[in-house]
Amino acid sequence: MRTHTLFTRTAVLVAASLLGTAGCAGPESESGGDGAAAPRTVRPVAGCGAGSWTDPAELAPDRKAARCDKGAPAAQPLTKRRKITVATGTLSAEYVAPLQVAVAKGEFAKEGLDVELKVLPTPDALPLLAKGDVDAQWAAPEAAVMNGINGGFDIKWVAGNFSPDPTSKSGLWVRLKDGESADHVEMAGRKLGTMIGKGSVIAYPMDTSLKKHGGGLDKISFQQLGSADVLTALQNGGVDSAWLLDPIWRKVDGDTKYAFLGGQPVGEPLGGLLFGPTLLNKDPDAGVAFLRAYIRTVNTYFAGDYKSDPAFVAELAKLMKTDEATLRSTPSMRMDWEIRKGTTDRLQKAYADSGVSKGTPVPESKAVDRAMYSEAVGHKL
Repeated sequence: MRTHTLFTRTAVLVAASLLGTAGCAGPESESGGDGAAAPRTVRPVAGCGAGSWTDPAELAPDRKAARCDKGAPAAQPLTKRRKITVATGTLSAEYVAPLQVAVAKGEFAKEGLDVELKVLPTPDALPLLAKGDVDAQWAAPEAAVMNGINGGFDIKWVAGNFSPDPTSKSGLWVRLKDGESADHVEMAGRKLGTMIGKGSVIAYPMDTSLKKHGGGLDKISFQQLGSADVLTALQNGGVDSAWLLDPIWRKVDGDTKYAFLGGQPVGEPLGGLLFGPTLLNKDPDAGVAFLRAYIRTVNTYFAGDYKSDPAFVAELAKLMKTDEATLRSTPSMRMDWEIRKGTTDRLQKAYADSGVSKGTPVPESKAVDRAMYSEAVGHKL
């Protein structure tokens, strides 16, 4: 299939590029060549109590996201200012808003960080992250990332981004055939339109939803489409089903010709911050400072239903370069800096099922590092 071929080719090129930069990624960290950070002192943090950490194994949909008090954790300015470059695939998506607000409100600056958000596609940014030409990436542990880690690079997922509101219907939608209903849809053999290939983290919830209806990533065909074309293709019959993002799903919600089959798991972030060797090993103080500013921004501006504040919605719309009505048309996201236990295992199972990832799965210990956000809120692992 075209999507599979394109993704496989991209993943191979990324992995090759990563491996090619192994010899020029800079000196070994002070903690040694195995990438293991030296033990760090973790102290209690004012305003970050028991609720600032949740058990990573807790996956209940009604799990309360970790929170500190507003304004916590307080800034601890570095003795010397650092410039941090963060790659992101977009600046217009709502899940990127905490970074934009942190820049606009000076939260990074309070820590002694000059942060630049640079728009780069994931395949382009990954080699730069591994080499140290960018310091962090706002992305997800996609198949290409896991393949890169398998190739020997010290890239880790260090913080989550969000999980959807329970009322959100961002996810898998299908055009019903005669006699079908939302409770009885046969997905095997259908064509699915999506902006995202099989190597994306969305493969995991997509596979889960498909299997509930006689499908699976190996039983459907994919048609990769531009963001403006996915809904059109679903409506005009070009595809049978589609993965519709916020706020596009509003266009078909309530129309009896379509049914929502499921989306991202509630309470389980599937993306967020990736750090490379610079912030993981060479300058972990800056890495913790970055996460402290990010967490403080969530606690201060995104702790609950942030869209209930008209002034803040207007501010967000300006930062995201979108209109306020569009932003208000979907519920607030549950911004969440924590990473759930087993997420990377579930993602890799979906990648394997779809045929875009082969070989030994990357163990969570090599792909995930919770130590930095734990330190930022004063929790000892």
